[in-house]
Amino acid sequence: MASATKVGYLIFGVFQFLGLLQTGVLCYQNQVGDLDAWGIPTSANPQVYINWSKKHHFQIGDSLLFLYPPSQDSVIQVTEQDFNTCKISEPVLKMGDGNSLFNITAPGKYYFTSGEPGHCEKKQKLEISVLSANGSDSAPSFGPAMLPATSPAYPTVFGSIPSASSAFSSVSASATCTIASAILTLLSCL
Repeated sequence: MASATKVGYLIFGVFQFLGLLQTGVLCYQNQVGDLDAWGIPTSANPQVYINWSKKHHFQIGDSLLFLYPPSQDSVIQVTEQDFNTCKISEPVLKMGDGNSLFNITAPGKYYFTSGEPGHCEKKQKLEISVLSANGSDSAPSFGPAMLPATSPAYPTVFGSIPSASSAFSSVSASATCTIASAILTLLSCL
């Protein structure tokens, strides 16, 4: 009886997954630097992260995967000003497990650098732009910037609060990726 229930859930999940694929909602996990991974750029390829970000188009629901040896490096998200000056002392977010995943949940510009002293100055830094549905890389004017001064302030670890009109599409893209991953895990167990 229990195995029949599992098969029923699996079949239901497969049909849900196929239905989601038809809606055209896709998300991508982008390995930063592709084969170069996350590290100090070589003299043969000093613009690796600038070139990499120009080759990719990011959207809400995508994620960035930073791969690096955790004993030698880390990734921090910083402000634009800290990115330009290579100030690493006040990161917005710090990741250091060697297999760091950053989920994109809002349009805008995101800035990353190594958390190790001297690495940013050696061009180990990344800037990406995430466009909204209207083609802008800035948050909507009626979004988080218009919240009252008494509202709690949260770091942009997960991006800014999406507008009411884009909240559903952001959740849908994330949910699609989660469901797709779950179904593929179930299929691999058979």
